[in-house]
Amino acid sequence: MSLRKLPKIEGITRPQNFQWDAPSDVLAKWAERPLAAGEESDTTITMFDVIGEDWWTGGGVTAKRISGALRSIGNKDVTVKINSPGGDMFEGIAIYNLLRDHPAKVTIEVMGWAASAASIIAMAGDEIRMGLGTFMMVHNAWGVVIGNRHDMRDAAELFDGFDSAITDIYEARTGIEREEIVSLMDAETFMGPSDAVARGFADSVDDGLKAEDEKPDATTSAHGKRRLDAALAATGMPRSERRRLMGEAFRGTHDAAPPAMQDAGLSPAAIAQLIETIRTI
Repeated sequence: MSLRKLPKIEGITRPQNFQWDAPSDVLAKWAERPLAAGEESDTTITMFDVIGEDWWTGGGVTAKRISGALRSIGNKDVTVKINSPGGDMFEGIAIYNLLRDHPAKVTIEVMGWAASAASIIAMAGDEIRMGLGTFMMVHNAWGVVIGNRHDMRDAAELFDGFDSAITDIYEARTGIEREEIVSLMDAETFMGPSDAVARGFADSVDDGLKAEDEKPDATTSAHGKRRLDAALAATGMPRSERRRLMGEAFRGTHDAAPPAMQDAGLSPAAIAQLIETIRTI
């Protein structure tokens, strides 16, 4: 169990047809500056991706992956390094519960962003340290539920419950008044290290926490896909529509695909040109 008295969140059910996403502004900043994982050990877990499975890039931080990592670590202290724009709230809560239940000390190190669902995960830390130039971001539960007016009313009630559960976590970890937490979530609040410490969302600022910028391999397109996804998100396009559009664009036959997409996948130059085109629309 956590060394702190943190609530376990149970009874949260994913609505039918629910679609998750990361905040578009954070997603854009995060995608432009990917961080290398750096040194790891057998008691370190890195979360340098969106929260939740992302079939498009083959990445994403899932509860299944974290559960497996914790089983391998056993009853030892664990360090969790975070740089994530958030994503699937339900997956974030599941990961929070896993870390909360870990029998030894959990140290959270924020290396870049701990936004949205990633901030929920961070709250499971017995100790939360933030590096210089990092940010934590909290907001109300966000998602898309498709249906008629009855579905929308039901969804609003469900989201009230989601917000209450998230507030329970922040309140228990920070010790500040619930009304203040609700205001911070309503305002979609970004906190630098000092501000996060002052509000109780972190315990210390550690200027030794640094992660090197990743230099993406030119033969892969995962980084380019992230940047393209962020550029489309900035236009207000929902995640499901972005996935459909990119899936159609990149699923053509070898002969039909432009040279930049043949064999080696999308080239960084082709993706960069496409992103600039989207930004000028």
